[in-house]
Amino acid sequence: MLVIRLQRTGRKGHAQFRIVVQDSRRTPTSGKVVANLGSYNPHTKAVTLNKEKTQTFLDNGAQPSNRVVFILKSEGVKLPKWVKLPAGNKQREVRNPEKRRSTTPAEPEAPAEEVSDDAAEEAEATAPAAEEAPADEAATEDKE
Repeated sequence: MLVIRLQRTGRKGHAQFRIVVQDSRRTPTSGKVVANLGSYNPHTKAVTLNKEKTQTFLDNGAQPSNRVVFILKSEGVKLPKWVKLPAGNKQREVRNPEKRRSTTPAEPEAPAEEVSDDAAEEAEATAPAAEEAPADEAATEDKE
């Protein structure tokens, strides 16, 4: 069976693809292709495609991959009825909506500010006690 798939080319991190017709038993990287139909650059979304050749292979039963179906559809190639269109991004159904975790943040607590004021007052109360008896004054009084 023949398949129309993408064959990766290009350097690391900058992929480009050839749209090729291959035997389904071969890996996409084997290099054994029946026909080269065009190319696809995912970075610029540029597609070059031989539409007549592609239509011929589709009419003769070549099965396109999911990604190739999207590319062919965007280029205006008429797909046969037997080609299954891949499902788009469907919203998944929530099984138990009442158990679903809420994403709202917790309310901030107001009493935390009052506690910080009390701590500041306690620090002020202990500070004058240390100032009342400095060590230098006590040492000079003992010498006299």
